[in-house]
Amino acid sequence: MAGIAQKLQHNRDKLHGIGTNSHAVKYLEQDYELLKNSCLDRGQLFEDESFEPLISSLGYKELGPNSYSVRGITWERPKELCSNPKFIVEDATRTDICQGALGDCWLLAAIASLTLNKQVLRRVVPHDQSFDEDYAGIFHFEFWQFGEWVDVVVDDRLPTRDGKLLFVHSEEGSEFWSALLEKAYAKLNGCYEALSGGSTTEGFEDFSGGIAEKHDLSDPNPHLFTIIQKALERGSLLGCSIDITSSADSEAVTHRKLVKGHAYSVTGADRVEYSGDMVQLIRIRNPWGQVEWNGAWSDNSYEWKRISSDDQTRLTKAEDGEFWMSFSDFLRQYSRLEICNLTPDALTGDEFKKWAEIEFEETWRRGVSAGGCRNYPNSFWCNPQFVIKLDEEDDDPDDGEEGCTVIVGLMQKNKRRLRKMGQDMETIGFAIYELPEEFSGKTQVHLKRDFFLQNCSKARSETFINQREVCNHFTLPPGEYLIIPSTFEPYKNGDFYVRVFTEKNADFVEIDDPVECHVEEVDIDEDDISHRFKRLFGQLAGDDLEISPFELQKILNRVVGKREDIKTNGFSLTTCRTMINLLDKDGSCKLGILEFKILWAKIEKLLVLYKEKDTDQSGCMSASEMRTAVEDAGFSLNNPLHQIVVARYSEPSLTIDFDNFVACLIRLELLFNTFKELDEEGSGRIKLSYLVWLELTML
Repeated sequence: MAGIAQKLQHNRDKLHGIGTNSHAVKYLEQDYELLKNSCLDRGQLFEDESFEPLISSLGYKELGPNSYSVRGITWERPKELCSNPKFIVEDATRTDICQGALGDCWLLAAIASLTLNKQVLRRVVPHDQSFDEDYAGIFHFEFWQFGEWVDVVVDDRLPTRDGKLLFVHSEEGSEFWSALLEKAYAKLNGCYEALSGGSTTEGFEDFSGGIAEKHDLSDPNPHLFTIIQKALERGSLLGCSIDITSSADSEAVTHRKLVKGHAYSVTGADRVEYSGDMVQLIRIRNPWGQVEWNGAWSDNSYEWKRISSDDQTRLTKAEDGEFWMSFSDFLRQYSRLEICNLTPDALTGDEFKKWAEIEFEETWRRGVSAGGCRNYPNSFWCNPQFVIKLDEEDDDPDDGEEGCTVIVGLMQKNKRRLRKMGQDMETIGFAIYELPEEFSGKTQVHLKRDFFLQNCSKARSETFINQREVCNHFTLPPGEYLIIPSTFEPYKNGDFYVRVFTEKNADFVEIDDPVECHVEEVDIDEDDISHRFKRLFGQLAGDDLEISPFELQKILNRVVGKREDIKTNGFSLTTCRTMINLLDKDGSCKLGILEFKILWAKIEKLLVLYKEKDTDQSGCMSASEMRTAVEDAGFSLNNPLHQIVVARYSEPSLTIDFDNFVACLIRLELLFNTFKELDEEGSGRIKLSYLVWLELTML
């Protein structure tokens, strides 16, 4: 129940604008201004108890308690490392980011690209912080996380060895914004080691809230150079890398001084006249610094002497780790390019076109909504389903193909943070189906197994992959489309975030079954009760001719205990009380003969349904069989309710035995009946006092 309450509160916060760029969520409820003022009032430097200078903040394996790598590490403040530390000197630049002893070059490449867009940079790195005025040993940064902006507070105790920063640092050593940014990001993800290994797009998105696209440079878009130029002009974040073919290739340096498996940032694109021809050049930065391309157009190469002096002056400003190369060499040497397109709120002014953006958060849960990919037709339909309605075609499609541009991004949440608990990325992807006309405009129509057996997908993610996000770009004809996000295999728990970018505004809704009850009432009167049943009831009920919960438990367990075709642990006293509450009309908390006869008829009916849905005759029911059985019993439930049913009534193996099956359906019927009685006006809403609500929930 606490999880449901937390989700409701989260939804309320979003409605009030909490989590937007202008109103970031306070991570771990730490308020930067309050904490800073408190430290200033007390004359003490801030010490962050939520991310202490301990080995657990460093890591869990390579940087864990028993690792040689953590020996000699001390945590020191910048004022202990140099005489005049600065947060930012004049302005943040790419040379402020030099890699240390952590495999997070993907993150540093993203940070380097961040410095090229001052507007985005100032959102992530608030510049009104310093080691001089009102210094209290506390700093804060803002990151985008799965649809909301989060403000993360850190103290300035940084891991060092021999008086030098262990991880990211500035080139000249006295500027600390990048080291503190890395610490805040490590805190957000659980520890420093959680940042090892990743895709530059992940950093791009967490610094901008944008959505990233990837380009395979072995088969480039014919207009890719222009795309890169436009992206840089629009402040997009760009990164590139060279694929590795084996683990031995990782961080290997080629004879041209390029590092395989290493994340670079793209920082410029230009054209120059060279020997009578126009040559396309691209500028790249290596976060390591010293290792640079030594081919054509590298620093001090002869090509620079054969261009105009104006071009030389404009393009040859030396930055350690930054170099130019021809675009043709770029395509030959590098494997992939990543471009992060910024969201509408990241762009101010009217000079740029902006994407229309829609987003949803949902979950995959074992036995309910984790159906796996289309290879698993019996469960694929259980995945959450979303419908997008595309009404207008693009005004001027770039590729000449008429239709509606759609970028779909599916992101799994919080997996990096869970690495220290042994969890890692699931393999994820999505499929897109054209919605038949008969379902047009309907939101309460979760499509079932037969639809997906009879229809092929219209589009799908390029691959299922074990990365944080899978994202693809499509052009679709106007119409309504069903988007099904899933893990590759079924029964994989996870929280996910799906968003869609379109050139024109589009409607995007999650669809699910309505919540309804159509259980047929058992119509019996005393004349229908046989003499044999009356005699049996007299023997069971005793002198008061009524059956209590204790007597009902003995009766039912005696009956089901003799059956070998169903599995049961026996009916609990709680279930028996629920049965009596459903049928007890006089408030005696016992059943008379008519009430008992109705209950007996219900149980017999449920037994037939149970055996019918137990298709493998195992004696128990799977979670997916339970879902269809609930529907056949007369209930229509949405995904969250099915999730509760499985969580409450299934075994660890996600099977439901007979007593839990009956307990679930009897309780559902009781809840629907209770609500119907209280909803006197038939409005679908009831108003309860605190006391009445407690009385009902305690039943």
